[in-house]
Amino acid sequence: MNRRRHATAAITVICALTVLASPALTLQASAAPLPPPPPKKSLEEVRKEIDDLYRKAAVATDAYNLAEEKTKEQSAEIVRLARMIVEGREKIEDLKSKAGAQARAQYRNGGLPDGAQLVLTNDPQLFLDAAGRLKSGAKATTDLLGEMTRTQAELDTYAKDASTNWTKLEAIRVKQAKAKKEINEKIDAAKKLESELAAEERERLRRLEEQAQLRAQTTWLGTGVLDGLQAGATAEGKRAVEFATAQIGKPYVWGAEGPGSYDCSGLTQSAWGAAGRGIPRTSQEQWRLLPHVDIKDMRPGDLIVYFQDASHIGMYVGNGMIVHAPRPGRNVTLAGAGSMEILGVVRPS
Repeated sequence: MNRRRHATAAITVICALTVLASPALTLQASAAPLPPPPPKKSLEEVRKEIDDLYRKAAVATDAYNLAEEKTKEQSAEIVRLARMIVEGREKIEDLKSKAGAQARAQYRNGGLPDGAQLVLTNDPQLFLDAAGRLKSGAKATTDLLGEMTRTQAELDTYAKDASTNWTKLEAIRVKQAKAKKEINEKIDAAKKLESELAAEERERLRRLEEQAQLRAQTTWLGTGVLDGLQAGATAEGKRAVEFATAQIGKPYVWGAEGPGSYDCSGLTQSAWGAAGRGIPRTSQEQWRLLPHVDIKDMRPGDLIVYFQDASHIGMYVGNGMIVHAPRPGRNVTLAGAGSMEILGVVRPS
């Protein structure tokens, strides 16, 4: 009996010790060292990441601007079709009124058709006159009915076209909203990266950006690409250059076409518009639709398109320089024409 009591007491002590030891073991396990933080990015890596985000924002801006242009075109077409529908309905009402007038005239003649009245007349002259009127009246009725049928068919076409254009407009608006969302996301991400840097680091970042552009420009000029370049600007080109340079210092705002702010293609379009030459709205459309020229034939007023996706554009102003609207957070400025990756050159006139 005593042995049993001693055994029971021993088991109780062991269990208590086990329970008391458990938290300590858990605490010891939770105190395992944390993994080391990821290595801090270098400023050059941050610069490249920021550049990439702004590049992606520029591509989305082109998509937004193109959608904006298409929206204007579709809206104008819908308005035009609506006017045509209104005019068509007015024409139908007018034709119905004329048809009613003919019916009332027949009623005044006693309800007899013109053919019956012709048979009943005994006067030869009246017979001839009535026959002429009958022929003319029949033609007029046929023409009236034909015109009503054509007008109704046109109305049906206008209504169908308006419905199709409305569907297209809604699809374009969806694309525009998607592009706007992407633009803001990329710009916000780039700004966040910059805001996480100390003031001194931001200044060093700015200098790194300038140095990278200077290296690219020096390398470009070193190829001799501008040797022998002597073409002068046309009168239109001079006006475009004067307009573009007058905008220096104004802020970049995506989607802006002036007069207080611009994006890159908004500036080039506005400059050439001021010179009397309309050109497409986006840098990609300017690259796609305007005549291409070789760099060795470049002259002031020509537009230089940058990057393989044609996401940026500036105006060549001579002496190896461009005027352009760089990106959010920057102003319209002079820059080396070779400070970015050149895709090609286009000529608005």
